[in-house]
Amino acid sequence: MDSIDRSPSFASVGENDTRLWGLTAAERGRRIARAANLAPKDATSGPSVLANAAFAFDPAWLHYVAEQPGLVLTSGGVPALGHARDPAEVQELAAAMQEDRPLSATSLRVLAYEDGPTIENKTLRKRETPFLIPLRPDTVRRIERASYFGAYKGVTDILTKYLWPEWALVLTRVAARLGLTPNFITFIGAVFCVLATWCFAEGLYWLGMGLGLAFMVLDTVDGKLARCTITSSAWGNVFDHGMDLVHPPFWWWFWAVGLGHWGLAYEDATFWWVQGAIQLGYVVQRLIEGIFIRQNGMHIHVWRKFDSQFRLITARRNPNMVILFAFMLFARPDLGLIAVAWWTVISCLIHLVRLFQAWVIRARGGKIKSWLSDEGVPA
Repeated sequence: MDSIDRSPSFASVGENDTRLWGLTAAERGRRIARAANLAPKDATSGPSVLANAAFAFDPAWLHYVAEQPGLVLTSGGVPALGHARDPAEVQELAAAMQEDRPLSATSLRVLAYEDGPTIENKTLRKRETPFLIPLRPDTVRRIERASYFGAYKGVTDILTKYLWPEWALVLTRVAARLGLTPNFITFIGAVFCVLATWCFAEGLYWLGMGLGLAFMVLDTVDGKLARCTITSSAWGNVFDHGMDLVHPPFWWWFWAVGLGHWGLAYEDATFWWVQGAIQLGYVVQRLIEGIFIRQNGMHIHVWRKFDSQFRLITARRNPNMVILFAFMLFARPDLGLIAVAWWTVISCLIHLVRLFQAWVIRARGGKIKSWLSDEGVPA
């Protein structure tokens, strides 16, 4: 999430020894606050965000409440998170939290969780009602599940969204219990990625796809582990996203190299047009996405509902692997890569059209807004 300007301070109210992802409520709250650039309560005077240790909440709620002075998020009438504007409101909020009761007559603005309020999470590209659940031993697994799926991007590819969320949840829980770091998971995934590349070059496509699948699942696990345990780091982001950005062109290149082991090697002209379409198309798609963000302040995939749906299948690594897998069922890895080349070209053209359409709307004085934002959601 983006950091908060003129941040209030933060404090956890109450005691709760129940652990979530190996963290107490107080430690988890401090990590979430630190990630949002909120100082500890004793570090500054003035406005304060208070978190009730009796509840577990999605980090998105802290960010939302911190941006809304005077707002209190309640569950069953009891304050769970609140943004007090002065010492009197701090005392009022803290007392209600400690006594597990609703606020008395107050100038604070109450937002009841039971009413199902929705907020936009720009980082994860979705609009949702983030979780807020009482933290007790009997609710830990339910909260961990909500926390894990709450860390999922709402707009992503078809495999990440539908195929392996449950596998990755199990692995994330195991990693958290063992105390493994997200960077360690990323490293293990990188090893699988390199081995998959070598397998493709040797024509060992089935083994390579198996190793690639392991890498792709771990690519989900490291990010979810970082978000669930609030341990994201600048180096981890560079390592993870750098791997994601760099490796796909190598996979497609060495897939073509490996065709010789099957007696299906391309002629030179075919090799170069296939690689040209895939490699250049990969770069062009990334450039289009970057230009769209620069011009409109948001990802192209969250502009309209069509764009979010097209992200499921656009020519990225995971959808491309689905295409290759389908052709491998017929022992035609050569035709599979040609299909990937054509799909890359088609995806690029669709993104170019969307970029041009956005330019036309702006040129006519219109505003580009996400269908997931408050402005994009019909009243």
